[in-house]
Amino acid sequence: MRIYNPGNPETDTKVSGSSRFEFCLNDGVAENLRCPLSIDRSNHTMTEFILVGFTTDPLIQLILFVVFLGVYSVTVMGNITPIVLICKDSQLHTPMYFFIGNLAFLDLWYSFVYTPKILVTCISENKSISLAGCVAQFFFSAGLGYSESYLLATMAYDRYVAISNPHLYAQVMSNRLCTYLVICSYTGGFVSATILTSNTFTLDFCGDNVIDDIFCDVPPLVKLACDVKESYQDVLYFLLTSNVITPIVLILTSYLFIIAAILKIRSTQGRLKAFSTCSSHLISVTLYYGSILYIYSGPSSSYSLDRDKMVSTFYTVVLPMLNPMIYSLRNKDVKGALKKLFKLTPPEV
Repeated sequence: MRIYNPGNPETDTKVSGSSRFEFCLNDGVAENLRCPLSIDRSNHTMTEFILVGFTTDPLIQLILFVVFLGVYSVTVMGNITPIVLICKDSQLHTPMYFFIGNLAFLDLWYSFVYTPKILVTCISENKSISLAGCVAQFFFSAGLGYSESYLLATMAYDRYVAISNPHLYAQVMSNRLCTYLVICSYTGGFVSATILTSNTFTLDFCGDNVIDDIFCDVPPLVKLACDVKESYQDVLYFLLTSNVITPIVLILTSYLFIIAAILKIRSTQGRLKAFSTCSSHLISVTLYYGSILYIYSGPSSSYSLDRDKMVSTFYTVVLPMLNPMIYSLRNKDVKGALKKLFKLTPPEV
């Protein structure tokens, strides 16, 4: 879920005419898309929105459908597999794999929120999404995104404890503490999502109902608002600080202590082994926060919806597919559990 700075430029999407069916103009990209407008301009209420998507070219839409379907299939299988392995194999009943299993669950749920609607938008002439559907997608995407931010910070702390106090690791990271940390991650994420959703959908929307994006999110919805009050901007800045900046600071702090602990290890082999235990998490964090910061680190004058679509597609659709690969491909325990699950391990003599 993206945090948006409402100071960015105005939208490029315009709708002209006065009939119920109007042409959507998006700098000539979506010029042939007919949009059913469901707007009561007297009280600025909307009953549905139109998702422009990437393109209106039928061939490109078909190609995108095939690509997204392939990514979705791999994502579902890739995230279900570690969840099943962690539940069935007792050797994976450790704090690290408990958190990895929850991350896989979040990514699986994340893909359910976005990808099915994207697939429908690619092949259907009806690009609309109901107000209730938009609210639900918005709420769950925010809740899952914020929860993942907290969970990644929790996993960084877990790696710090494992490297700095390996002998006390099982005692410190008890089942009770791990469960508590995961519950706090979900609670913090969905409480923040409730605040964001309630404040966003109480805005007065006017003009057209065209969302120049592939899903309901803060930037395109804010662009449909008649007026964005300062109080709403304060809410966005508060959520940015509490759900993005704070987890990043916690992760960086954990890794500073991790580096200090690794430097105390005398042998080179020991250092490499210690670093390898957190390399997968470091890659995941870099990809997740790197894509978010890429959008918002640049000046508002360089803001681009097309660029925003591509980057947001990466961390909402592609990254949930990559995470199970990142945590599994180089992991001997997961490979061993997978072999045992499919009975590929040779019998003992």
